[in-house]
Amino acid sequence: MSQTTKTTTLLVIGGGPGGYVAAIRAGQLGVPTVLVEGASLGGTCLNIGCIPSKALIHAAEEFGKARHYAGESALGISVQAPAIDIRKTVAWKDGIVSRLTGGVAALLKKNGVEVVRGWASLLDGKTAEVQTADGRLRIQCEHLLLAAGSEPTPLPSVPFGGMVISSTEALSPDSIPRKLVVVGGGYIGLELGTVYRKLGAEVAVVEAQDRILPTYDADLTKPVAAALEKMGVELHLGRKVLGLNAAGNALRVQDGAGAETLLAADRVLLAVGRRPRTQGWGLEGLQLDRKGNALRVDDQCRTSMRNVWAIGDLTGEPMLAHRAMAQGEMVAELVAGRRRHFQPASIPAVCFTDPEVVVAGLSPAQAESAGLDCVVAQFPFAANGRAMTLESTDGFVRVVARRDNHLVLGWQAVGRGVSELATAFSQSLEMGATLEDAAGTIHAHPTLGEAVQEAALKALGHALHI
Repeated sequence: MSQTTKTTTLLVIGGGPGGYVAAIRAGQLGVPTVLVEGASLGGTCLNIGCIPSKALIHAAEEFGKARHYAGESALGISVQAPAIDIRKTVAWKDGIVSRLTGGVAALLKKNGVEVVRGWASLLDGKTAEVQTADGRLRIQCEHLLLAAGSEPTPLPSVPFGGMVISSTEALSPDSIPRKLVVVGGGYIGLELGTVYRKLGAEVAVVEAQDRILPTYDADLTKPVAAALEKMGVELHLGRKVLGLNAAGNALRVQDGAGAETLLAADRVLLAVGRRPRTQGWGLEGLQLDRKGNALRVDDQCRTSMRNVWAIGDLTGEPMLAHRAMAQGEMVAELVAGRRRHFQPASIPAVCFTDPEVVVAGLSPAQAESAGLDCVVAQFPFAANGRAMTLESTDGFVRVVARRDNHLVLGWQAVGRGVSELATAFSQSLEMGATLEDAAGTIHAHPTLGEAVQEAALKALGHALHI
């Protein structure tokens, strides 16, 4: 196997949302750029995360509707007993992924970025060695951008393998298990648990905390918990996972009093979170400052080593693709000599459960912890005409604003389709909107977005429709 050497201005390690966006922007700015990716362009998000999960969520939703209409429906719709060919569904999902990853490759090529396929090992802060199909390639750079992403967090008591799967395997099933146990009541576990329940599996969710979605406030999670119960998903909260039983057909869980229970399972989905991918590629040798398991960066995504940058999941929470993208774009502009800082007013987070949950900016509790005197108001979808026509009136939109000058500090929502409100939420926060701005903006009728206006009106003391 031969070894060759090349030099570049910017070397990007990782072709996920952060890495590929950084490379594209650098190419647009005329910065010679090499991007190294060992698996598929698009990273976790496009291949085994955001995109495929939303595809399966949609397919499960449509199948769930068909099953619903096989019974009684107020809409007068009836169908014969529906069936699903899960292999065909997965192939459809894979087609979407293929089109998107192909589009990323085309954009990189269009902007003059050289893509090297292979796994990189760091030799120092300016050199990486890549094992490619053609041999070893050494790449030297002026600027090194680390965008290696994250990986599923393992659980020692339930190692991956056999019937124990991660979200990766859960997104490409060749069959639907009769009984699925999901370990982890966060957004990944609940999104996929809901998918499998709608596809016909019996689903049980085990969560160590005393409620689901523990990083969200309780008011937002109550409608989700109620929907899961209505769907027939079992919730085992405040439980510790001990491991599989000797027969390998059930999960052993323990409650706070020490009592042990067996949860029968054909498959166990382990979804207890993700961790920065810091091991196995020479990163330790750089001895960069850490923040817990993640790399510590400043507001320009600089690490503790000169001209070594890090973005995305590698830098810790929030592990969101759109955060990585924004960071990547900024780093490319900094390398090109522009002046930028990563100081967003809001990084919205969306949980694609049924109903969906959106948060942007400060929650009421966070505002209170910060010592801010705030007014909080929420408008229920039960009073929204569009929600009624969608047969989904559970949930609400909530606004948090300063009492003195009415500056909006945060938005939250739970309900069907509220993920699309995330843009309006973030934009209002980024532009420094006040309650009067939101209340005085004419919103199209009938839309779910009217609840945004009505929440602001309620905070001002004169909601019109409740």
